[in-house]
Amino acid sequence: MAGSTPASPSAEPAGALAVAPRAIVSPWTEAWRRFRRHRMAVFSLLLLTLMVAGVVLGPLLWKLAINDIDFTSRLAMPSGTHPLGTDDLGQDLLARMLYGGRISIAVGLAAMLMSIFVGVLVGAVAGISRGWVDAALMWLTDLFLSLPQLPLLLLVIYLFRDQLKNTFGPEVGVFILIVLVIGGFRWMPVARLVRAQFFSLREKEFVEAARALGASVPRQVLRHILPNSLGPVIVAGTIDVAAAIIAESTLSFLGLGFPPDIPTWGRILYDSKDYLDIAPHWAVFPGFAIFLTVLTINFIGDGLRDALDPRRVL
Repeated sequence: MAGSTPASPSAEPAGALAVAPRAIVSPWTEAWRRFRRHRMAVFSLLLLTLMVAGVVLGPLLWKLAINDIDFTSRLAMPSGTHPLGTDDLGQDLLARMLYGGRISIAVGLAAMLMSIFVGVLVGAVAGISRGWVDAALMWLTDLFLSLPQLPLLLLVIYLFRDQLKNTFGPEVGVFILIVLVIGGFRWMPVARLVRAQFFSLREKEFVEAARALGASVPRQVLRHILPNSLGPVIVAGTIDVAAAIIAESTLSFLGLGFPPDIPTWGRILYDSKDYLDIAPHWAVFPGFAIFLTVLTINFIGDGLRDALDPRRVL
């Protein structure tokens, strides 16, 4: 028809809905979005951050020495002068709690990093290998799993504590020994977990494609398999931190941890055991600190498990 304007080829039909392309979101951004949906995990992360900031910055604000003795204030209940009370020597419990929190949390983190490193190394080698290498590593893992951990922890610390204390000093030597012992007996579940992940992932299409393109075995592991195995490993790491803090507290409570002048939370609990009836505050505060730290870490682990599980829709 004369005077009519032909429709543009690119014009959309009337009533058609324009669908915007979906933005590409990285896996870690999606994991963070899922994690934020877990309210207890987010609250626990904030609480743990405050606790860590407190034990790191607290001694700069509360400057009482941890080993100052004041017999006139021994076994004092919480007050304005001593917010958490004092022990049998009149030492301020708040100062000792802040100092001990640094060591307890540091032991947990260092032991976790060691167990994750050894577990990932053993599990990756076993998972990418076949035949006798895998069998030997899993035999070693099963051997360590079958050993009674607490008696061995006590035995190893009893045998080597004096040598390391003389070499590195009482605080650093005991710290190194406890981290090595706890981390050395907690890598086995991580190794089994990583091995299972490697068995599953090495037959996936993207790994087979990399192998067909000539990627070497180390490149397959570092670029394709290991990054996709980190989700369960991160969750296992959070659980290991809590377990390591409990293990250090147990060793200190049994008298084989840090010496009395280095007040970890477990050591404070050990020192308070004979005064529970007349000074319960001495045991309540370190016990509650251990409980709260372990509880928050476990909730964070639950949140990470849900956030890093691709099958879960939040």
